[in-house]
Amino acid sequence: MTSALPRTMHAVRLNGHGGLEQLEYRTDVTVPRPGPDEVLIRVSAAGVNNTDINTRIGWYSKSISQDTGTGGASGFDSVDEADASWSGQPVEFPRIQGADCCGYIAAVGSDVDPARVGERVLVRNMLRSYVDYRPYECWTFGSECDGGFAQFAAAPARETHAVVCDWSDVELAAVPCAYSTAENILHRAQLGAETVLVTGASGGVGSAAVQLAKRRGATVIALCSATKADDVRALGADQVVDRDTDPVTALGEGSVDVVVDLVAGEQWPAFLEVLRRGGRYATAGAIGGPIAQLDLRTLYLKDLTLLGCTFQEDEVFANLVSYVEADQFRPQVAKVFPLTEIATAQEEFLSKKRMGKLVLAIPEVEH
Repeated sequence: MTSALPRTMHAVRLNGHGGLEQLEYRTDVTVPRPGPDEVLIRVSAAGVNNTDINTRIGWYSKSISQDTGTGGASGFDSVDEADASWSGQPVEFPRIQGADCCGYIAAVGSDVDPARVGERVLVRNMLRSYVDYRPYECWTFGSECDGGFAQFAAAPARETHAVVCDWSDVELAAVPCAYSTAENILHRAQLGAETVLVTGASGGVGSAAVQLAKRRGATVIALCSATKADDVRALGADQVVDRDTDPVTALGEGSVDVVVDLVAGEQWPAFLEVLRRGGRYATAGAIGGPIAQLDLRTLYLKDLTLLGCTFQEDEVFANLVSYVEADQFRPQVAKVFPLTEIATAQEEFLSKKRMGKLVLAIPEVEH
């Protein structure tokens, strides 16, 4: 079912690691064709995320020790391209990025039910199909394969979820990366009706974690800038702590059950100090800097559990879609940009001035 498809499309190609100049908007990119087990999606909206920037600048490489913001716009002077992706493998260029994808199925592969054409869908951003569903292996949509910064994107049929709700396409496009990352952290930490500290709580993943933790009945303490405290409270946070305040001084030692950390950086040792004995620390980001100092005595004398959270079990995204359809949370969209202004959108993202998601509107296909 591909005969009615155009031959070319508008898309943003990433031509190599580096600054914003590596993003190239083109109108002559070949439209992908779905493989036997894939669907082809006419993309309507795609969110802006840290991972898109991190991949562009090669931040995932162990050769980089600075925070994301340092090279976010201009890139870094030197990157070891051999390990500069989520998977620790070289990124293949040119690459169409975009971890978030909301759109409509336009065509299906030979092994997919044709009745799926027309479904409004979200793509699970941590894909398992391409690695045969092996434990703790995954591809990131828009990193190890082409993603949503284009008019069309191909994705595995079984990891492309139909969504039935009254949300706008822009709202749905704010969900996959940030909210699945947050839900995965809470799933891995087995958060219940406990006290949780969320760092970077005004960011995309942090604000999602606040909302999803409240959904689980948790008491949420949010760490963010003072200027965004009211916005974070509006999401459901029970207490907000200024990010420039020492968490131990503000909260006391052993005061929380779980830490959800997206920041790391110099403050990192304090996050273990505020955990109770037997507490859990879970992370899926380090925008404040990836290098941290650990006193192993704190770890073992307090019987702490440290969790790195990237790989997602199948139920994480399926559960998230069910929350959307039940309207159990609502993403906050700060601004919508046309795809042609992707560089401006990423610059604004890096400025951290706005609370809420930035989303790219994908141009309609010309007939």
